[in-house]
Amino acid sequence: MTTSISDDRPLLTLDRVSKSFGPVRVIDDVTVHVRSGQVQVLLGENGAGKSTLIKMMSGVYQPDGGRVLVDGEPVSLPGTLAAEKLGIATIHQELNLVPSLSVAENVMMGRFPTRFGMVDRRELKRRARAALELIGLDVDVDTKVAELGIARQQLVEIAKALSIDARILILDEPTAALTRHETEQLFAVVAQLRARGVGMLFISHHLDEIAEIGDTVAVLRDGRFVAEVPASTPEAELVRLMVGRDIDEQYPRGTGAGNGAGDVLVVSGLTGERFRDVSFTVRAGEVLGIAGLVGAGRTEVVRAIAGVDRYSEGTVSVRGEVLKKGDVAGAIAAGIGHVPEDRKGQGLVLGASVNDNLGYATLASSARGGLVDFTGQRERAEAVASRLRIRMRDIDQPIGALSGGNQQKAVFGRWIIAGSTVLLLDEPTRGVDVGAKVEIYELINTITAAGGAVVMVSSELPEVMGMSDRIIVMRDGVVAGELAAADATQDALMTLAARDVPDSDAA
Repeated sequence: MTTSISDDRPLLTLDRVSKSFGPVRVIDDVTVHVRSGQVQVLLGENGAGKSTLIKMMSGVYQPDGGRVLVDGEPVSLPGTLAAEKLGIATIHQELNLVPSLSVAENVMMGRFPTRFGMVDRRELKRRARAALELIGLDVDVDTKVAELGIARQQLVEIAKALSIDARILILDEPTAALTRHETEQLFAVVAQLRARGVGMLFISHHLDEIAEIGDTVAVLRDGRFVAEVPASTPEAELVRLMVGRDIDEQYPRGTGAGNGAGDVLVVSGLTGERFRDVSFTVRAGEVLGIAGLVGAGRTEVVRAIAGVDRYSEGTVSVRGEVLKKGDVAGAIAAGIGHVPEDRKGQGLVLGASVNDNLGYATLASSARGGLVDFTGQRERAEAVASRLRIRMRDIDQPIGALSGGNQQKAVFGRWIIAGSTVLLLDEPTRGVDVGAKVEIYELINTITAAGGAVVMVSSELPEVMGMSDRIIVMRDGVVAGELAAADATQDALMTLAARDVPDSDAA
């Protein structure tokens, strides 16, 4: 890949760095460079050490051994402000926004312009708008961040990092919550930054993005450097380097899956604030995929089925039993498990242990004589953690200390323990590496093989097509169409997602 400005000199180097937490060495003698006008991709499974490395680059952690170099000179980064003063900006995988504040306030956090000793609101908004224009985000800067969907919140985070005029930009899973159109906008911004000589470190689990955006790829495995290869390296070889083995099939949906008898989940005429007249069924042994653009109403429908949000009209039935509206406990008792799109904000108690998070759905159902069965919960949690290969110190480790992908597997494991027969999966593999994705897909197959039903919302069209038996497409809160997975193409799905849908109330 050619670049407009690049002298191949490192702007930032982690030189033979190591890092341990207690007795566990998570980074062992790793060297990584970020060069002017180039995009260095950092690739590795969840738990390989990627997050620890970027935290050393951004001043969150200090290495136990080795050096950090900027422009070839050793530097000390005792905190994020020191890194920012050197032009190092980081877009973290987990959003770092204040939901109750406006978009403008979040973009300019810690750098409010003043006039006569007071915050200059006009200048604050002007600078925020300029940052949003860099990435083509059209949103009122007075809007509270809490009112935005997760994709737009991610774009606000990106604008926030770009607003400091960084010359070294670290992007940790920046496209995880973005549509393809939004990703293309981001990549256009990356191209502009590359042309200006900005050096970038890019982390992504979307292997198809690497050749498009990267120059070189540094691969980590178990905290050690494995290789640096061109971004044009075939995906199969990248996977082999990353996981240490070949993965034969990316989407292992079993043949004949979805042919079970009987409707497990029936949704009829469901109408709420952001969706209307949504109806579908899911049979025993079937995966129903839900595709659509961000804002189409997919997440809202799943939350309503799970009892998280109330709805005004319609019914949800599980094996013939009509569920009460807005009743999470009733939905769980009926066999519904819900993996939300925002695991950090909605799916986990970050300060609690892995053991506790895995057991929350079964505290009541497994109690004996009104007392929690702590021993049984722990045994079940340890078994599922082992089955899902959750990388952790032990079952008592705070779940907030785990990598994003391991946190997601813990949310998934909660419903495995609960024996859920209907799984509602909202972006279930977001932020999960390719090896762990296949493990989650195999678990989906195990659930459907036992007669369970799965509803899967995903913005990754290959995932929807590869792991679904049928696919419905939503647009503007209604079902725009349905396709058998065997007949689905990306073009067909996007046509349904983008076309105008007749108003069902007009007659």
